[in-house]
Amino acid sequence: MKKAPRTALAMATSAAILGMTLAGCSSGGGEDDTAGSEPVSQADIDEALQTPTELTFWTWVPDIEDEVALFEAAYPAIDVTVENVGQGLDHYQKVRTALEAGDGAPDVIQVEYQYIPSFTLTDSLLDLTPYGAADISGDYVDWAWNQVSSDEGIWAIPQDIGPMGNLYRSDIMAQAGVTEPPATYADYATAAEQVRSATGSYISNLPSNDPAQVTGLLWQAGVRPWSWDGDQTVSIDVNSPEAQEVMTYWQDLIDRDLVGTDADFNDAFYQGLSTGTYAGWLTAAWGPIFLQGTAEATSGQWSAAPLPQWEEGQEVSGNWGGSTDAVLSTTENPIAAAALAQFINHDPESTALFANQQFLFPASTELLADESFTGSEVAFFGGQKVNELFAGIAETVDTDFTWLPFMEFVYSSFNETVGTAIGDRGDLVGALDDWQAQIVRYAEDQGFTVE
Repeated sequence: MKKAPRTALAMATSAAILGMTLAGCSSGGGEDDTAGSEPVSQADIDEALQTPTELTFWTWVPDIEDEVALFEAAYPAIDVTVENVGQGLDHYQKVRTALEAGDGAPDVIQVEYQYIPSFTLTDSLLDLTPYGAADISGDYVDWAWNQVSSDEGIWAIPQDIGPMGNLYRSDIMAQAGVTEPPATYADYATAAEQVRSATGSYISNLPSNDPAQVTGLLWQAGVRPWSWDGDQTVSIDVNSPEAQEVMTYWQDLIDRDLVGTDADFNDAFYQGLSTGTYAGWLTAAWGPIFLQGTAEATSGQWSAAPLPQWEEGQEVSGNWGGSTDAVLSTTENPIAAAALAQFINHDPESTALFANQQFLFPASTELLADESFTGSEVAFFGGQKVNELFAGIAETVDTDFTWLPFMEFVYSSFNETVGTAIGDRGDLVGALDDWQAQIVRYAEDQGFTVE
């Protein structure tokens, strides 16, 4: 599945969506509003799954009907209608509109990790703890599970993730005399100079319109740009000294014309990957599949490695992308809906389909350790076992990273401030200050206490 275009779509925003994130989307609740503290009995679960039931599932994942069919075969009484109501913020807008109207909301929704808090803020997600979700918590990479759970509940089941690595043109790098992937960011800057001087290529591109990628790079560097207490208090620190250090590094490469600053996921970007304008791409685990479809003519010329490290000897990454399945608290069939969300993301046959048919990079630890997944030698990458590499990288993503309950605004504001500065090759550190000010002002206007 070419996930990146969906990520790119999610960067867009509208005032209507931003308002709905925080205004009024009260959940209303289904038949099981008070189930949060008491486990549902196995007898009740068995009865519900044998009772004729209709569920609606809103998702953008292509051909997910195949995974749903496995669920329906296991539970013949349950009939699931799969609907794609849009991707990115179009999807979320329609979910919130249905919740606000009190009518027409689905039972289960696809939701990216960074947008879960915007739904928990409005009590719109069903706590999956009473339905046995805690029993499978150890079956996903730790940091992904941390993204879907809190002290108050378990809000979604991880489906896929995007641990970040370095995809690079080994032929261009070799032409520049760079025979090993840069181990540190200092090495990366040196290699960038060599590549630009010898080949005219940029070692990579820092896009002007992709806050998710920059957030992943900040995540890797140990920057914690924001946090939320789950109620009305947020911390916002996007211009911290650590964040400034990261942006100062990229400022230097930009000022020396060693990296591109083009918008990504458009025709020009795809051409840049195909023609060698970019000799590499700091991207996520879904990047290798995307690249094979975008730059097919360059097959055999690419290699994959972990991200460069800020300190020699470190093994740390960040995450970019991935999504989950959550149950809306308005569902009238919470047991069946919870079973659907869990089954498709936990059943071995279903998770293998996601990985091998839709090419989603799995959050399942069982699949990440499965030789049938990790052992594949990819011709596009010169026979390298790319899944094995990224499975290892998945274990190095820091678990201590959270989101604000208004990430739509945060990302939109990035594009207006830091993104604009990147595209203009301007002052990135100054743009961090502007980003900070905009987020703080928005949070306070929405009634949050900013620490």
